[in-house]
Amino acid sequence: MGIIRKQPAREVVSGGSIMPKKPPLEIRGVPLEGIRNRNECRVAKVLERVLDEMAEDFTPDPLDVQDIYALTLNLLPSRYAQRATIILKEPVKECHIETAIRRAIRVVRERPKY
Repeated sequence: MGIIRKQPAREVVSGGSIMPKKPPLEIRGVPLEGIRNRNECRVAKVLERVLDEMAEDFTPDPLDVQDIYALTLNLLPSRYAQRATIILKEPVKECHIETAIRRAIRVVRERPKY
């Protein structure tokens, strides 16, 4: 048995555009939506701060923000955890996240996709 998507995809409005909604993932009836990369929220929080600091020099458009966020996550080690996971130690420090964000911003500014 592989990955099963039980519900049909629906469309939802997000940011003024219509995007397909992904059905929840399950393996053998076990839902997987409670598993998340712990760095996602941490990156979003630090990215907001870094963009505020750079507001005079850089005003990213929505695609730039998404590119920076995705690239930053790809530069950091994944930290997947279940909802009830107890975190004893966080190996990815905030300074590492900020360094990855600044690197991602530099890449996006040097190579825009438009």
